[in-house]
Amino acid sequence: MLLFLVMSSDVEIRITFQPSGRTVFALPGTTILEAAARAGIVLQTPCGGGGTCGKCLVRVCSGQASRATTHHHKLQDEQISAGWRLACETTLAGAAVIEIPASSLFESSQQILTGDSGHTLAIHPAITVTSFPLPPPTQHDTLPDLERVEAALDEKLEFDTARLAAFPRQLRAANWNVHVIREGRRLIAIQPACGPASVFGVAFDLGTTTVVGTLLNLVTGQEHGVASTMNGQISFGDDVLTRILRIRDDPSRLADLQGAAVQTLNEIIAALCRQSGIPSDQLCNATLAGNSTMQQIVCGLDPSALGELPFIPAFARSLDISAANIGLKINPAARLYLFPQVGGFVGGDTVAGMLAAGFDQINKPTLLVDIGTNGEIALLHDRRILCASTAAGPAFEGARIAQGMRATAGAIEKVLIKDGDIHINIIGNVPAAGLCGTALIDAVAEMLRHGLLDATGRMLLPDELPAHVPEPLRRRLERDGDDARLVLAPADGRHAAVCLTQRDIRELQLASGAIRAGVDTLLQRAGLAATDLDAVLLAGGFGNFIRRSNAQRIGLLPPLPHERIRFIGNASSMGAKMALLSIQERACAETLRQRSEHVDISMDPGFQSAFSMAMMFPEEETGA
Repeated sequence: MLLFLVMSSDVEIRITFQPSGRTVFALPGTTILEAAARAGIVLQTPCGGGGTCGKCLVRVCSGQASRATTHHHKLQDEQISAGWRLACETTLAGAAVIEIPASSLFESSQQILTGDSGHTLAIHPAITVTSFPLPPPTQHDTLPDLERVEAALDEKLEFDTARLAAFPRQLRAANWNVHVIREGRRLIAIQPACGPASVFGVAFDLGTTTVVGTLLNLVTGQEHGVASTMNGQISFGDDVLTRILRIRDDPSRLADLQGAAVQTLNEIIAALCRQSGIPSDQLCNATLAGNSTMQQIVCGLDPSALGELPFIPAFARSLDISAANIGLKINPAARLYLFPQVGGFVGGDTVAGMLAAGFDQINKPTLLVDIGTNGEIALLHDRRILCASTAAGPAFEGARIAQGMRATAGAIEKVLIKDGDIHINIIGNVPAAGLCGTALIDAVAEMLRHGLLDATGRMLLPDELPAHVPEPLRRRLERDGDDARLVLAPADGRHAAVCLTQRDIRELQLASGAIRAGVDTLLQRAGLAATDLDAVLLAGGFGNFIRRSNAQRIGLLPPLPHERIRFIGNASSMGAKMALLSIQERACAETLRQRSEHVDISMDPGFQSAFSMAMMFPEEETGA
């Protein structure tokens, strides 16, 4: 077995972001924008990271950072001297501490943040708080407790017996000075009015693989915690079709999958409450965005019809259900809002993404692509929205890849060929244990550029390599039966080598081809060419980390100038937060759903042809 020396340039540097305290390790020469994305921090880049908008302003508190020359006019000399830089143009040469002002965060452009960002959302949640002192009962005023509160509200309340049972004690403990917390006429809680009302909610993004929850103050909009974990349903299958088939074959498994999803949500709730110190009974409302299968299962609705033509979901409009009835451990009277669904596998997460992307305000051709286990695509043109879902499979999540893994410690997440050899970035600055989806795309793109791979996706054998391939790179190609494999990280005596195989490349071709074919099919349906697009918005945790030039090199993204391709972070989670804080946003989500048309691309006569073409890698570099 050949051993490769680790070059000094491969020693990763530690980058800490303030005020969040998040830390990542990256190769020297990495831009602050890319490092922030790896830390889960999405910065504003309306120019696509081209340096022209000046929105990604950050301050280098310590460390070696480059000084931008292309767009230095965006900053004053005093700002540069104080450490301010554009994140998209600034590279780091050593360990650094970076301050990110709230105004540079993508969320500030969506007016979710309050306080330091200078932006405010017109917060109008489903929950209302009415505060007042009540006259205590006397011998001359014997109005019962319930009627006393209703008289002050001038409205009759709806409630369950548990809320009414606590009434007498709560009113007297508050000395008759109370906050009455309601959703419509439904009583949620009564709190003493000795300070601000403690009214919070939780917004969920329920993905096939990953689940994210955010705890927000429903009065101020302030974020008090974010937690994520793997969807407990994974043990029932990697993808939605596998889970649907389990339920269709054995209807009793629906309860098992629903229980796994609810347990995952409750784990996140518990983590959020630990983070914030906020009791779970003060969580008075919740929202959830997920694909059609996830939303139906969490409600206990049989998704079997989604597994057969014509792929009909159980509901399209939004649902507002009892959180307690499905087992969520928040305030027993709280309600759970689920996003409306377009059709087929285009569910609430896509509608939430369109809401976060501002589809209601955009008037130019725009493409939204959420890259994950299921690739959801929405094309906006002339007030019309075409939506589709593609079965990309879990390759981007690291599944079905020989040494694939999710983006956790030990995963190779970046691959670069320079100076005649391979350089890698490993999450957590630990020995390589496998590779995640971003590294898969990087490696294949670099292999195409350096002649190790042909357009059909075939990895060349060592004796077939062009003469210009440097010797260190040649030595990384090994025979693997009749095929070849590429050594990304060599064995070192204690750790096995991490390699990219021919089968891995075929899995990437299938995943990338499915998404690109879906994009091309929608563009053809709308009568547009890729060059007609004003913007391509990449959403989802994975979509935020891919490198545009590499995604274009393998054909995943259309050949557009980079400034038209923008990252918008976890748009589904963003939309869920917007709906939690404002019922107007819920109404907007419903309007977007009504404007949307579901396209079953599997039945489109041009899809198979587009898919076959998309399976081939572009002959040349595209994009700019």
